[in-house]
Amino acid sequence: MLIDTHAHIFLEPFDSDFDQVLERANGAGVGHILMPAIDVPSIHRCLELADAYDGSRGGPVLHAMAGIHPSSVKDATDSDLETVARLARDPRIVAIGETGLDYYWDRSFDARQHDSLRFHIRLAEEVDKPLVFHDRESSHDLVRIVQEEKGRSARPDRIRGVFHCFGGPSEHTERVLALGFHMGIGGTYTFKNGGIPQATATVPMDRIILETDAPYLTPAPHRGTRNEPAYVWLVAEKLAEMRGLSVEEVTRVTTENAKRLFGLA
Repeated sequence: MLIDTHAHIFLEPFDSDFDQVLERANGAGVGHILMPAIDVPSIHRCLELADAYDGSRGGPVLHAMAGIHPSSVKDATDSDLETVARLARDPRIVAIGETGLDYYWDRSFDARQHDSLRFHIRLAEEVDKPLVFHDRESSHDLVRIVQEEKGRSARPDRIRGVFHCFGGPSEHTERVLALGFHMGIGGTYTFKNGGIPQATATVPMDRIILETDAPYLTPAPHRGTRNEPAYVWLVAEKLAEMRGLSVEEVTRVTTENAKRLFGLA
């Protein structure tokens, strides 16, 4: 069984063929799909989907997260943060995220991103759930803030989780490993000349989980089309090739890692 630990299948690109997407995922051996929220409405949508696709009808089990994406922080209100804090306590929520930092699109609200990141880290510590970090051109500050929060915490072991869509650079890899976090490996790992296999070569297998980030970052050979959870199999195949392992071993280890990190049955 494979686990797609990061897929935005609650978004509009999946509205027209949602059940078919899940059927294809099931056919590819995907047993669980984790849905990272991006704002308050998406948390509610993820919870609705998790209730509807809880495994009782067969096919992949869907799981919800609670968080506000760094790109959504600019428009988030205090009421939104209060809602995130309340919903984070729901037992159906398996992780806090997606949170993190994004310096690519707009640098006008960096301070608000930093405040939101600290809020999510402290919330995750309080409710004892893993964090799911987004990092785009912000690695230094993201690692620094996580280090500071672990340093101030009386329960630093509760500050854990994954840097999703991990892409290095190699010095960042070592810092993330030192923090005790996992790395999410997705479609970018399959990109020719992308450099991700090299940047993650020192990451032990027990710290790797698989993802798609659907509908984005579609793996080869399907680049240019909509990504979907079934394609996590292509990531597993590429990881097996690069590590000199069987696909069965990659599947077994990464599935165990994801179950342990997110508390999945």
